Amino acid sequence: MPSAIAAKPAKAGIKRKDAPAKDEHVKKPKKSKVEPVSKPAKKERVKALPVKKAAESSDSDDSASEDLDGGVALVDKATEDLDISDSNDSEEEDVPTAQDGLHPERAKAVVTNSQSSREAHAKQKQLANERKAAKPLADQLARTKKLWERLRRKSHVPSEERKQLVAELFEIITGNIKDYVLKHDSVRVVQTALKYANTEQKKMIAKELQGTYRQLAESRYAKFLIGKLLVQGDDEIRDLIVPEFFGHVRRLIKHPEASWILDDVYRGVATKQQKAIILREWYGAEFSLFKKESSEKVPSELSEILAADPSKRAPIMRYLQELINHLIQKKLTGFTLLHDAMLQYFLNAKPGTEEITDYIELLKGDDEGDLLKNLAFTKSGARVVSLALSYGTAKDRKHILRTYKDLLQTMAADPYAHIVILTAYEVIDDTVLTSKSIFPELLSKDAEKQVENVVLAANDINARTTLLYLFQGRSRALFPASLSFDLEVLEEVDRVRVTTSKKDPEVRRSELAKALSPYLLKAISTNAADLVSTSFGCLLITEVLFGAEGDKSEALAAAAAAAAGDPSYVAPAEPQEDTLGFEQPVPHMGSTAFGGRMLKSLIAGGRFDNKSMEIVLVIPPLNFADILYPQIKDHIVEWAIGSSSFVVLALLENKFGKKDEVLKILRKNKKRLQKAATEETVDQIARREKVDVAKSDDVEKYAKAKKGKKSKPVKVKEVGNAGSKLLLEKL
Repeated sequence: MPSAIAAKPAKAGIKRKDAPAKDEHVKKPKKSKVEPVSKPAKKERVKALPVKKAAESSDSDDSASEDLDGGVALVDKATEDLDISDSNDSEEEDVPTAQDGLHPERAKAVVTNSQSSREAHAKQKQLANERKAAKPLADQLARTKKLWERLRRKSHVPSEERKQLVAELFEIITGNIKDYVLKHDSVRVVQTALKYANTEQKKMIAKELQGTYRQLAESRYAKFLIGKLLVQGDDEIRDLIVPEFFGHVRRLIKHPEASWILDDVYRGVATKQQKAIILREWYGAEFSLFKKESSEKVPSELSEILAADPSKRAPIMRYLQELINHLIQKKLTGFTLLHDAMLQYFLNAKPGTEEITDYIELLKGDDEGDLLKNLAFTKSGARVVSLALSYGTAKDRKHILRTYKDLLQTMAADPYAHIVILTAYEVIDDTVLTSKSIFPELLSKDAEKQVENVVLAANDINARTTLLYLFQGRSRALFPASLSFDLEVLEEVDRVRVTTSKKDPEVRRSELAKALSPYLLKAISTNAADLVSTSFGCLLITEVLFGAEGDKSEALAAAAAAAAGDPSYVAPAEPQEDTLGFEQPVPHMGSTAFGGRMLKSLIAGGRFDNKSMEIVLVIPPLNFADILYPQIKDHIVEWAIGSSSFVVLALLENKFGKKDEVLKILRKNKKRLQKAATEETVDQIARREKVDVAKSDDVEKYAKAKKGKKSKPVKVKEVGNAGSKLLLEKL
């Protein structure tokens, strides 16, 4: 077909002029005017129609249209008359054109096919339905979709109807599940069947899909089916699925879809042995190709593998680093599997060599800081960051600390991320940098929010360690058995910081405690009433008043004021607006065991040392007894016969200026003390009733347990208030 360029010499010498702005929309491709000339014998005038319409709309300025087209059209008069007649015929047939609101190309297609837009859509739909019907299992798939539409409306389907629908659904999909799971619309059917399936049906689905789980993991939609099978299935289903990933870990962890399901399997459902097999494939191709027997236990620790064969250290470390670096470059830094592999590399890198320095640079190399942020919130990742802080230079530590600037509050409450904050306390020599970088972000720069955040952190088992560690150290009260991992990491940090930190640990701790003290003392003086209502809050008040530096007078007065009132008074329950129940009132601190312990410790003026069996007094002394007594003076007898009677006993056993006044009041109420010392307390009555109920619920079992056993000497349970007994001796 002649090109548009070849048509230019036909009217050479025609002077060009600018086209008027109102006719700009008339501009058409040049070849549309050439086509009628190249094929004059063709009866259909498809290409000439838009050109003619455009020409009719610009009759007033022929030269303008010539300019727009780059020259006049190469059409003779006979052809032009034929175009007009064809155009009139098309108008009589009511064929849509460009002026009817259709896109010009769409108008051409309609004229070419001699169809209206509605007819074209109907034909397309018909063709689509024919293609679907030609596919395998077309009728079954259509029926399962209708069943799924009904089953997914859980609250609208009666139980009996649902059972019938599920039974029909399983009849259709059984034996053909593999054909359903790789399509986005049909995989939902299998997921719904799995949702309502019993144990045997779930196993049937898992066995039928056996051998395809690696392919399903790489599917955009079918990967969710694997997750549902693992979560809702049992150990047998897990052992069918997980081994199919063995030998393909390196490929799957790089796959955009399969990497997520692989990490979920590794983190959530895999056994310890399965995790070891998956992690070992990060150490080299030989661990993927040459597998050991499934019954044979394999170590996941890289140190054990290198100890067995030291010659493999270089290739294994290189292979591991390449895979780690590949995932970091692809921004896939949130995988627990990656964090475990990074920890293995760090633990086996040689200290003082480029392996450590290059690895720390790799951690810092992420400009957005996503790698360090993700690492902090997993068990292995938090350990990696702690080691990086320990081995790093002052510049490295400052960079890492700056990365966590906006996340410190979230990190403090996390089971693992709070260890990073504790490590920063232990290794950063610049305490001014630490205090300015951590404390304002940890507790907020807003004065009002600081108090609120202290109360919240004090009652969180993880966050409270970031506040009390500088005052309490690694005590068992602060680190119970559930936080034993914290102590393991901190001990590891202690061994490393010997060569990387210069400042004495005790000096570093005291400087940081001094910087943190104003925040905590202000929180106690402002909101002591909320803190004394919980055991963790009372512990924070005690430790801060013992270890903080600065003016403690306001905080001591606030702690004493919280003890004012009758300790035996029980406030009535208040109805809740949002629910039909009642809100239990906060008990008086004198009626709680933790409140009594706090007051007793503050009156004693120091911590009890288990080694010397003595109380180590705080310097300067708190003199809390003189501050507390005016608050409890009016109810001193209720304190003496209540659950916190040891508070009154502490007043008499420690330095206190008004002992005689207290003794005089107690002598006047000696009968009440004697009654409290001999009768069961409220707690003793509650414990006895609980035991009686347990025995009555299972008398036969209790009798069988006693039968045939040698009788032990019965321990006589003491009855009465122990504190009241000791006070009677003081009288």
